[in-house]
Amino acid sequence: MDTFIRVDASVEIGTGHVMRCLTLAHRLKKAEKYVAFICRDAEGQCIKLIEQQGFEVFILPNSGGSLWDFISNYWEKDAQETINILKKYNVERLIIDHYSIDIKWEKLVRPFVNEIMVIDDLANRKHDCDILLDQNFYLDMDTRYEGLVPSSTKMLLGPSYALLRDEFIEAKKYIKPFNGRVERLFIFFGGSDPTNETERVLKVIIPILEKYDLNVDVVVGDSNLNKKQIKELVLAYDRIHYHCQINNIAELMAKADLAIGAAGATIWERAFLGLPSIVIAVAKNQVEVAKAVSSTGAIIYLGVSNEVIYNQVLINIDLLYNDSAELGHMRKCCENLIS
Repeated sequence: MDTFIRVDASVEIGTGHVMRCLTLAHRLKKAEKYVAFICRDAEGQCIKLIEQQGFEVFILPNSGGSLWDFISNYWEKDAQETINILKKYNVERLIIDHYSIDIKWEKLVRPFVNEIMVIDDLANRKHDCDILLDQNFYLDMDTRYEGLVPSSTKMLLGPSYALLRDEFIEAKKYIKPFNGRVERLFIFFGGSDPTNETERVLKVIIPILEKYDLNVDVVVGDSNLNKKQIKELVLAYDRIHYHCQINNIAELMAKADLAIGAAGATIWERAFLGLPSIVIAVAKNQVEVAKAVSSTGAIIYLGVSNEVIYNQVLINIDLLYNDSAELGHMRKCCENLIS
């Protein structure tokens, strides 16, 4: 019996959906399951990355333009192209991680699979699914999917179900001991970083590196369209270490005292490692999560990227640099959030 995963990545969508699906795929593979991906070709897709990790990828043709708009408007075409692949196999489970797919698409595909699992965090559309996974923290977590899924759906809700790669489990054994000081920063805004937060944050941090005696690890994905200029920006600074499409991101997080990043899936990776963070939302769907997590004390949320005054990054670095008690409190809140 086979498992298929319908997921996409692009410059517009980002890589987060694919990365969390890869984590799940590796777990299924360990259980001796055949796992394959179905992805549409697009600028910034992760097809090669998926194949490099040992999974077969069935490629749907490039739609041109926005993937979200294409699948929303031509969902029947996308569903039929998926069915053409699925009907050749004995599919035990279809896993869907896609904001443009809803109950209409799922009902069309349902006859060709035994079980449907949906990974979601928007709670803005109906699903025909047997399992729903939402790893995010919300103040209304227990009720937000009421009326959107069948009553029989198995609900896996909250950070305790976070899809963490094995490297994070291992890295937790080697977390830098807390000494009350901010000595090393970790900067990562996802694989594609479409709003170029990485470069913006670096430009405000560079002038204070010597003042605060800071070292910085900055990570970008291969699909980041600004990676070359970011690399050139940091070349002259010995204190800044540039990393592109790496496999040891958990190791870097474990060495850090403070992170600056988005409110996507990495928010749970940072929390799991007890890493306080300054967070900027880079997409609308990240805002609710960021506000909810901020209310727990685990992060400092600055707002949506196009509204952020970047001097606030410096103000909060200064705050935590001079207040070890607050830094320690944030670490504890991270641990409480995903224990």
